[in-house]
Order: sequence, then structure tokens, then C-alpha cells
Amino acid sequence: MVRTAIQSAVFLTHIPITMKLRHLLTCIFICSAALCPAQDQLSALIPMPNEITTNPKASLQFTAGKSRYYAEGNSLDFAKDKLNRIFQKRMGISLLPANRPGQAEILLRTDSTLQNREQYRLEVTSRKLTITGATPEAVLYGIQTLDQLMLGDVCATAQNRITAISINDAPRFGYRAIMLDPARHFLPIEDIKFFIDQMVKYKFNVLQLHLTDDQGWRIHIKSHPHLASKEHYTHEEIRDLIAYASQRNIEIIPEVDIPGHTVAILAAYPELACRHQHNTEIEVGKTTNRMLCASNKQVYKVLEDVISEISSLFSSPKIHLGGDEAAVPENWEKCSDCNRMMKEYSYTRATELMIPFFNQVLDKVRKNGKQPVLWCELNNIYPPADDYLFPYPSDVTLVSWRNGLTPACLDLTYQHGNPLILAPGEYAYLDYPQYQGDLPEFNNWGMPVTTLEQTYQFDPGYNRPPEQQQHILGVMCTLWGEAIPDINRLNYMAFPRAFAISEAGWTLLENRQWKSFKQRIYPNLTDLMKCGVSVRAPFEIAPREQP
Repeated sequence: MVRTAIQSAVFLTHIPITMKLRHLLTCIFICSAALCPAQDQLSALIPMPNEITTNPKASLQFTAGKSRYYAEGNSLDFAKDKLNRIFQKRMGISLLPANRPGQAEILLRTDSTLQNREQYRLEVTSRKLTITGATPEAVLYGIQTLDQLMLGDVCATAQNRITAISINDAPRFGYRAIMLDPARHFLPIEDIKFFIDQMVKYKFNVLQLHLTDDQGWRIHIKSHPHLASKEHYTHEEIRDLIAYASQRNIEIIPEVDIPGHTVAILAAYPELACRHQHNTEIEVGKTTNRMLCASNKQVYKVLEDVISEISSLFSSPKIHLGGDEAAVPENWEKCSDCNRMMKEYSYTRATELMIPFFNQVLDKVRKNGKQPVLWCELNNIYPPADDYLFPYPSDVTLVSWRNGLTPACLDLTYQHGNPLILAPGEYAYLDYPQYQGDLPEFNNWGMPVTTLEQTYQFDPGYNRPPEQQQHILGVMCTLWGEAIPDINRLNYMAFPRAFAISEAGWTLLENRQWKSFKQRIYPNLTDLMKCGVSVRAPFEIAPREQP
């Protein structure tokens, strides 16, 4: 009698079975075409590597209590720990350290001759598994890819095998960021660490923290302690977070938003507002559209203190200073002092006061050895737009964000020599709903829908010639916090769309396919759920089939 895989598995459960046989039965269940689509080495790779050669006829066998690893140099301590945790999780095997390379089945090493600092090579043969990286961080990326190989190739993993493969991989863009917004809804340090753990799985390397806004000032400033909201981060917490992120190749960039989005500053120092606003009521979390006064010398003294302290605290070479959505008509245009300043500079528009304002502020940034970053604002908030809101100095990195204006930002930054990070709202704003009628159900101000498929269509190069893409540093997805009250909602809004941004930043366009990506997200979503991540199930991308 011929039995199906399922029938055979049920029959076998009536006899005593070993742990190895349990693994085999699991493999039979999972790999049965009746239960799920076929899974193999490539079925969980996100982002997709850029050069892969497979050899399904060979594999490397691992044995509990015998398999060993060797790492060249002390700089790979974290990578070694990560490697061991992966083998424990996927195979239940504790790897043993070897005294020399010849004793080990697994070799971790760095090779500074590799051209890209994030480049890694992963080679699996029937005799050895070798991960070589240009840097320790690149070795870690190779280990993360190994983890996804084991996650996807469930049948081989269940038998403690890894199928032979060769991967030579490096990112399309060196800057791959996610922005979190604890200013609107505070995120405890442990929750941010948990989110960092998910970021590194998908080769993100920058976390931007939006630390200040109308709803809160979330970092303690020793020279101005009254700035800090009730819930805020101490210097010790920030240092601990930076160290945690650094081990995982995550750079943390602080953002202090000025001259608008400054209600939290003005609540502590109302005298920093324009003169006509001094006696008007202000309430953190409710009041909006207040700005720092461009003509007030005390503003620049406070900002100098803040920039100096934040620069000494954060190890990133960059500091983001906002510069977006400044309510100039309600503030600077009505301010007698600002109007007098306009006459001194022979300006005809109040927005031109951004020039002397940021000239002073950016000088303070440079004196602290930091590189300034600003949101890219153009002369119109909707297309068409054909010029900057004000002339940005060429050393300022700009972030394109407004829906539909990224093509104009690409043209202008190319012409003026500004480095550019792409975070276009129509692709990369992950606080927007993922499906019509989906969350968020509160604080939704009429957000547009950004589906998973729409996010995946994001091409950071916008089909420009290669020479017009050279100034693009990379990509960033944003999770603005108005409608994200906690880590669970944050993860729900991020995943799976962050997978798409990860692939947009890492994988060459010719290696990206929506059909393939749709299948590769499923094992990753399952794996995240097992780690306690509250992902969203993208039911809408699956075909409706008759039972």
C-alpha cells in the first residue's frame, strides 16, 4: 500500500521514536506540498543577497558535542556568541571552540582586502563553513544570512545539515535606517533594544531617534535640566543603548527638531518664542505651530549648549536638526523683532530667516565635529516644486520625505552637491496604515494607505543614470509616533514593510522580485512571532484559493 507523507508520519507515531526521528517527522510535515509551499535555502533570505551560487547535491553535517568553530582575532567575540546562539536555536547544538582552523568545521575571519566595508562571503561545502567579512560587522551580516539559510531550509536544518552554497554579498547603499519617535510616545530603553535586535536581522545599520517635538523632550540636558519631560532618557541610559547598538553594527543618530516642533522647549523657556507669543498659553502635547524666535540671541545660546552636550554623548558623526514644517506665517512673519532682522538682511520673505538661523546653528554643529542632517524642504509642499526652501550649505545631508517631492529633491541635491537620504512618504512612512481600514484607529489624521506591495516597489535610484545616484547615501523608513503608543504597535506597523525597505537599501534592483519576496516573508514573520514580535499578517497578498 502506498502512503502519503502525512499518512506515513501518522503511522510512525505509534512506535517509540528518538529525538532525531522527531526532527525527521517534523521535516516530513513541513516539506509536504500538501501543507505549505516548498522551502529551500533561499526561501527566507531578506534582504536577498546579490550573488549566490547553489549546490543542492552537497551538504555539511553538524554533530552535537563534536562540531567546532574557529574565529580569527578578538574582534569577533560578539559574532562568535551570535553564531553559537543560532546553532542552539536552529539545531539544538552547542558548538565547541577549536584551537586552530584545521580542527574546525566553521571558520570566521576578516579580510580587509574586500572592497566594501560591509561585504561578506559565505561558503558552505561538504567539509567546511567559512564566513569572511571585510570588518567584524560584515562577518555578523554573514552570520545573519546563515541564520536565514537555516530558517528557510527546514528539512536540512532538522537533520543538522546545511546545504552547500556560495554567497558573495555587499549592499547597494551604505545607509539603511529606521527612525523611531519616542518624542510623541515614549519608548523605554529595553523596548528600543528589542527593536534593535530585529533591525540587525535584516541588515539595517542606522537608528535615528526623534528625541524632541511638541509632545515631549526625551533627553536629559545637564546644562538645562528643565527641558526634559517626565519620561526621558538619562545620559547613562543613552550610553548603554549606544554600546548595545554598536555591538550589532547599529549607529544611533540623535534628532533635535528646530526651529519648529519646539513646544517642549518653549514650555520650559517661553522667552525663546517670538515676542508676540510670550503671553499666549502653551501646553505640551496640545499646542502646536510654535517656533523658536530667529532674532533672539538667547535661542542660540541654549542651542549651543544642547548641541555641545548631545555631540559629546552620541558617537555618531551625524546629528539631525529637523528644519521641517516650520510655521513661519504664525511666528516669524508676525514678530516685530524678526521683521526688523529681515530688513537688516534685505530679505523679502520671512522664510529667508532660515539662512541666518541655520548658519549660526550649523556653525555650532561643525565646531563639535559633527555632520548636520536636515529634512529637505522645498518651495512648495506639493508638486510641483523647483527649489530649496532656503539655500542649504553643501555639507548638509538632506532627507527627502514629502509625498511626491523626492524626484525634485534628487534633482536639486545632485545639482547642489548635498548628500541625500531617501525616506519618501509614499513608500517609507511605516506609521501609515497598511491596508484600507487597518490600524491606527486613534490619532489618525487622515493618513494615506501604504501597502506592503507599494513599499516594495520603492527604487531609491528612481531609475536615474548611475552618475546621478552617487550622492544618495541610502534609505530610511520612518515610524512617527503620534499613533504608535508602545512597542507592540511599533512592531505591528514596521513588519513586514520594513523587510521591503531593507531589500530596497541592500539588494540590487535586478535581484529584486515581488513574487519571490512574497514567499520569503512568511518564514521570517513566523520567526519574529516566535521571538515575541507583534507583526501584521499581510493576508491581502495571498491568493484566495478554493478549499
